[in-house]
Amino acid sequence: MIREEIKKLIQKAIQKARQEKKLAEFKIPEILIEHPEEKIYGDYATNITMQITKAAKKNPVEIADILASGLQVLGSKIFEKIEVVKPGFINFFISKDYLQKQIEEIIKKGDRFGQLNIGKNKKIQVEFISANPTGPLHVGNGRGAFFGDCLANVLEKAGYKVMREYYINDAEASRQVMSIRDTTSTVVNQDLLRDFPGGLPYDSEYLREKISTLKSTDNIIFAIQKDNRDFIENKLRIKFDNWISEEKDLYKKGKIDEIKKLFKKKNLIYEKDGAEWLKTSECGDMKDWVVVRKTGEPTYLLSDAAYHKNKFERGFEKIINIWGADHQGHIAKIKAVARMLEFKGDLEVLISQMVRLKRGKLSKRKGEIITLESLIDEVGLDAARFFYLMKSLDTQMEFDIELAKERSAKSPVYYVQYAHARIFSILKNVPDFRLRIRGGDYELLDHQSELNLIKQLIRFPEIIEDTARDYQVQRIPKYAIDLAATFHQFYRDCKVLAEKENLREARLILTLATKQVLKNTLDLMGISAPEKM
Repeated sequence: MIREEIKKLIQKAIQKARQEKKLAEFKIPEILIEHPEEKIYGDYATNITMQITKAAKKNPVEIADILASGLQVLGSKIFEKIEVVKPGFINFFISKDYLQKQIEEIIKKGDRFGQLNIGKNKKIQVEFISANPTGPLHVGNGRGAFFGDCLANVLEKAGYKVMREYYINDAEASRQVMSIRDTTSTVVNQDLLRDFPGGLPYDSEYLREKISTLKSTDNIIFAIQKDNRDFIENKLRIKFDNWISEEKDLYKKGKIDEIKKLFKKKNLIYEKDGAEWLKTSECGDMKDWVVVRKTGEPTYLLSDAAYHKNKFERGFEKIINIWGADHQGHIAKIKAVARMLEFKGDLEVLISQMVRLKRGKLSKRKGEIITLESLIDEVGLDAARFFYLMKSLDTQMEFDIELAKERSAKSPVYYVQYAHARIFSILKNVPDFRLRIRGGDYELLDHQSELNLIKQLIRFPEIIEDTARDYQVQRIPKYAIDLAATFHQFYRDCKVLAEKENLREARLILTLATKQVLKNTLDLMGISAPEKM
C-alpha cells in the first residue's frame, strides 16, 4: 500500500536526519498521510513537520526542507517530485513508472487485492439487527442490517477473524404473548388483546394473524422468528454465524440467576423501594438502574448483562454492538457492566439513526409499519443496500425511493454497476482475449486519464484500512462512485480498443484491473456485479 510506503520512507528520512545531526533526538509520533483536496498539491501530503517542530527544535519549513531532501533519494523509485509548502506541508507526486507497475499487482492478487493484516486474525464480534421479535423487520432495521454486514466484510478484509451474531430478545416477547397461550379460537378475543401492556407490541395486525392461527406462545414466537430468519438469510442475503435466544440461551440455562448472584457477590446490587438496583454509577454511569422489578421480574439490563458476560467469556478481543436509536441511553449502562465484569477487550456501541422515506408509495402493513421487505420489493436489494450505506450511521437519513428505482446514471448504484457491465462488454467483445499480464507495455499508459484511474485503483486498500479503523462505512459507496466516474472518464478520453496492438493490450489490462477492483468494492457492500444492464 503506497500510503504505508510513504510513512516508512518518512520515518527513514527522520532517522537519517538525526544520524546526520540535522535534527534532535525525539520519539516519532504517528505519521498522518492524506490526499490533498486540490491536485496541484500532489497525490499525498503530510503535516508531520508541524507535529515535531517543538521536539526537533526547528521551524516546520526548515524541517520539511531537510526531510524532502532525504526523501528525494529514499523514494526515487516512487516519487516524481516532492514539494515543500508553507507552513510546512510536504507534498508527494507519484511517478508514472510506479503507477504503471501497480496494474500487474492488482491483476495478480485478484479477489485478494485490498486484503490487509492490520487485524492480525484477532477475534472480533459484530452483533447487529436484533429486531423486535414480535414482528417483521421494518425500514429502520435496514440501516443496522446492511451496515453490520458491510462492516463485518471490511473487518474480514482487514485481517480480523469476524463472528456475526444475531441476538433474539424474546423473553419479554414470550411474556407479552403469554395471555393467549393454549387458545383454540381462530378469532382473536379483544379482551385477550387488551391484556398486553400498552396494547399489542410492535405490528398489531401481523401479531394478530399469528395469534389467531397458532395456539401457544412458543409457537407464535417461533413462527415470527422463522419468518425473520428466512427473510434475513434468503432475501437480504445476510448470513449470521450465531443466533442466540434470550429465552433459551439465557433464562432457561440459568444465566440470569448466575449474573445476579455474581453481582451480589461483588456487592453491586442493593434494595430500594421494593426493587433491586445495580450500582452502575460506581462504574461510569450517571446513576444506578433497576435490575429486578418490585414484581420480581428481571429488567432488560440484567439479561443484557448476562448476555454480555456470555460474550466476554467467548474470548473476543473486540465486541461491536450495532443498536437502534431507541437504545442510545443504554450505552452507558452496558459499558458500566463491562467494567463490573472486568472485560479486557474493547466494547464499542454504534447507534443507527432514524430513516425517513422520500417520494414513492409504499403501503404500511395493515396500517402499522412499513416493512423492510416491502421496500426491497419496490427498489431491489442492490439499490436498498447501496442507498442505506451511503449515509453515516449516526445521522438521520432520507431514503429516496424514486431515485433508488431509477435505471439511469442519476442513480448512484446504477451508475456504479453500469461501469462494471460496460467493462464486461468491452472484454467480452475482444476476440481471442489473451493478454500479456506479466511484462505488458504499461509504460504506454501515460495519458492523464489513465494515470488518474490507476491512482483510484491503488486507493482501495487505503479505503479498507480507514474503514476498519473508524467504521465510516459510507466511505465504501463513495469510493465506488468515484472509481466508476474515473473509469467513465478514461473510457471517454482513451480509446480502449486502440489500433496499436501494444497500447490496446495495455488499456485492456487496465480495464481488467478496474473490473477487479469494482467487483471487490461491490462485494464488500454485498451488491452484485452485473455483466449487463
